[in-house]
Amino acid sequence: MKISVFCSANSNIDPDFFTLTRELGQWIGREGHTLVYGGVDMGLMECVAEAAAKAGGMVTGVIPSRLEKGGRTSQHIHTKILCETLGERKQLMLQHSDVAIALPGGIGTLDEIFSMASEGTLAYHDKRVVVYNMKGFWDGLKSLLDSLQSQGLIRGHYTSRIVFASTLDEVKAAVMG
Repeated sequence: MKISVFCSANSNIDPDFFTLTRELGQWIGREGHTLVYGGVDMGLMECVAEAAAKAGGMVTGVIPSRLEKGGRTSQHIHTKILCETLGERKQLMLQHSDVAIALPGGIGTLDEIFSMASEGTLAYHDKRVVVYNMKGFWDGLKSLLDSLQSQGLIRGHYTSRIVFASTLDEVKAAVMG
């Protein structure tokens, strides 16, 4: 299985996020899955790539040439796909994956979650985003989506595209199910 991971490239965040991300990367690698991610050597991005590679998984990095020129490419990548824009990066990650997992992140991660979910809603694909709600990080997002759903602002049920999981076992079940 090819699993895209959307996450923060920042390092000054809760250390527990790194521990949980490392466990996810190890699972991806041990199971023989391919990690598809943003390709940089910072924050949770580098953590998941290193863990997946060291556990025997293949790692595909989709990296904007601007970041590559800046020397930010991870050394744990087996396959590098260069792109020009973040929009192109999202499309390539979607094309090269079967499912996505969103870890703690900021505006870029939110963009990736919603781009993938909205394109699925419009039947461009049938892939889901599993939102790994580490330590309740995404509780506010879940509340917002529940509110939008209850007000009739989301066509269908968002849970058909965005699945929240609080533990690695729940992530595994959502990815494989």
